[in-house]
Amino acid sequence: MGKVYRVGIIGCGGIANGKHLPSLSKLNNVELVAFCDIVQERAEQAAGKYGIEGAQVTTDYKELLKDNTIDIIHVLTPNDSHAEISIASLEAGKHVMCEKPMAKTAADAKRMMETAKRTGKKLTIGYNNRFRNDSQYLKELCDAGELGHIYFAKAHAVRRRAVPTWGVFLDEEKQGGGPLIDIGTHALDLTLWMMDNYKPKVVLGSTYHELAKRENAANAWGPWDPKKFTVEDSAFGMIVMENGATIMLESSWALNTLEVDEAKCTLSGTEGGADMKNGLRINGEKFSRLYTKDIELSSGGVAFYEGGKEEAPDVEMRKWIEAIENDTDPVVTPEQAFVVSQILEALYESARTGKAVYFD
Repeated sequence: MGKVYRVGIIGCGGIANGKHLPSLSKLNNVELVAFCDIVQERAEQAAGKYGIEGAQVTTDYKELLKDNTIDIIHVLTPNDSHAEISIASLEAGKHVMCEKPMAKTAADAKRMMETAKRTGKKLTIGYNNRFRNDSQYLKELCDAGELGHIYFAKAHAVRRRAVPTWGVFLDEEKQGGGPLIDIGTHALDLTLWMMDNYKPKVVLGSTYHELAKRENAANAWGPWDPKKFTVEDSAFGMIVMENGATIMLESSWALNTLEVDEAKCTLSGTEGGADMKNGLRINGEKFSRLYTKDIELSSGGVAFYEGGKEEAPDVEMRKWIEAIENDTDPVVTPEQAFVVSQILEALYESARTGKAVYFD
């Protein structure tokens, strides 16, 4: 057996227990050796469930970084601490996976990217929706030129009523924003990745704080407190790229609509189109006739047997460790994630000023 990678976890809340820890624990070449959280009990519980015997538990992330035997750090904290912890971890000689978005601000995201380059350590951001079956297949189609030049796209991140009422999601100071930076970031990342286009020219954005004002509102996770709802409830934007391509981005935690889609995109190219709204569908024209094709993504095969199946987070963690092991670029590069942060920040600025924001 080759090298076993020792991983430290900073932030032992929902995203750690719902995604990172279960998937990392399935890998034979990974040991979960250290756990940090500002609430000691959370760190202890995570260590007890997923850690090796004698795993380190602390409330101070700097204690983890003193351990020279730790190879990798996962940063799973609120957005405002992503940059500080990621940069310190890179400086300490660790490879870093940081949850999305890359940082609260584009300036912080840039510092993270530059630190990774300078230290020679790998940095990736947790855009796990790239690793879904439909995303992987559509990316192959796009890279093969099946859609031609993609000049129009929509990035979908709309919930009817699903406002996260726990943690710091509603706190603008901690998070930097609401659904745009929370779930809109996934849809935008997916869309830019499919288009393989990371050169924005100008954006125009608008944000709304309408349904957030309601008392005792219907909501998947119970009613929110309007006094604590300091971020937008919806945000929309238009992004024009240097090559003229246009992206329409829609994001909301609470919107009076029945068109609900999250972390999906619609693409229109010169040779065909695709959308993820009802499964994966491809459309186009052949022999002077229009066609629509539904893509079957299940493995099929022998009746009643699907075989082994990796969920998107499992694929994400496996490919991350493989990038370190093989010294290759991670699937999500810091350069790509930085552009996502730039666009998100520009959309917020445009909404605040009422003016379009141009990129240099």
